[in-house]
Amino acid sequence: MTECVVIAIGGNSLIKDEKHQEVDDQLQAVQETIGYIADFMELGYDVVITHGNGPQVGFIMRRSELAFEAGELHFVPLKNCVADTQGAIGYQIQESLYNAFKKRGIKKSAATIVTMVEVDPEDPSLENPTKPIGLFYSKEKLDSLQKEHPNWVMVHVEGKGFRRVVPSPLPRRIIEIQAIKSMVKEGICVIAAGGGGIPVVVGENGNISGINAVIDKDLSTALLASDLSVNLMIILTSVEKVFINFNKPNQKALDQLTIFEAKQLIDQGQFAKGSMLPKIQAALMFIAKGGKRVIITSPENLVPAVLKNHGTHIVP
Repeated sequence: MTECVVIAIGGNSLIKDEKHQEVDDQLQAVQETIGYIADFMELGYDVVITHGNGPQVGFIMRRSELAFEAGELHFVPLKNCVADTQGAIGYQIQESLYNAFKKRGIKKSAATIVTMVEVDPEDPSLENPTKPIGLFYSKEKLDSLQKEHPNWVMVHVEGKGFRRVVPSPLPRRIIEIQAIKSMVKEGICVIAAGGGGIPVVVGENGNISGINAVIDKDLSTALLASDLSVNLMIILTSVEKVFINFNKPNQKALDQLTIFEAKQLIDQGQFAKGSMLPKIQAALMFIAKGGKRVIITSPENLVPAVLKNHGTHIVP
């Protein structure tokens, strides 16, 4: 049986820079990344793909706010914005996979599942926003934004600027997991848990309802990978390897980390919240549930990371 691997694509990696944020720009970035994933699949792997949506969900929310403030349209809740990104980005990934498969003669199909993920209604993060979404803003723009949106919580990211953060509860259960398993069993390349999944809570009567938050896609990816009982999870991001002392004169790339070493570095504050930290936490979560290896690398280094030990490998 062909080995299945779960691969996460970062939402930020689909936005190359401030001059390339439009839909066609994102599609081009998706096409490039999917090309590397298709090359990886030619090695004989099946793949389940997840993706981030930080910038994209921020764009949708901002468009909704502008339309609402202008008195033109109703406001779109955050949970619906997450669902919108699952469809939009999922479509771009599907189209890119179709064309990449055709080019390489790979006899496979791809499908996106709009995915709901159960969270705890008492999760403390609902009162403590930490998940970055939307654009990075300069200090000058920050002042005017805070006047326009006094309820927004903004955080500073070293070297990039200020960014909005929203609640980010931990994922507990993927609602559509049986459908995902069935499609994977049929050899379909599944895109699931986009943007971490649409967060839902289960009421006393067993009914589910969405809440306005954004689940970290790396943590949902780890949950999905564990549910699918895969051995390898790969997180694609904008850097080739994990660094300590990142963006400092003494920064150092890491080739391999054990879970013990990773925990030590977390305690030392080496990994930025909302950036590398959730990726490391997801790796620990996956390995704690039986996973064998996590690779963190950039899309162009995907195949070399698997074949030649590039990237950062996290092991038990």
